[in-house]
Amino acid sequence: MALALPGAHERITWGSEHTFRVGEKIFTMGAPEAAHVSLKASREDQSELLAADPDTFSVAPYVGRFGWVRVALATVDPGELSELVTEAWRRTAPKRSVRAFDDARSASPAHRGDTP
Repeated sequence: MALALPGAHERITWGSEHTFRVGEKIFTMGAPEAAHVSLKASREDQSELLAADPDTFSVAPYVGRFGWVRVALATVDPGELSELVTEAWRRTAPKRSVRAFDDARSASPAHRGDTP
């Protein structure tokens, strides 16, 4: 999911932690066998997610004070996870990359509501 976003790449750090980055900036992290991933979010989004579903969302270890959210993979809706990963990427990617991504999505028939 994370690697499908423009400019995203993976780097293993801290022994076995898979970090997903744009340039050198991390936007998502977690190990393949882990039950959770952590995502970059705003503090406001973090509060809303925790209040809405505390069984799925929690404050991420170490970086939670900056708004990062820990997501339980067993209980998160896949569509919501995709949106959260994309939003984490948007917070991290260069503005021109985000603009190009948005322009490409708005031109896509699936995002305009057209049928192919």
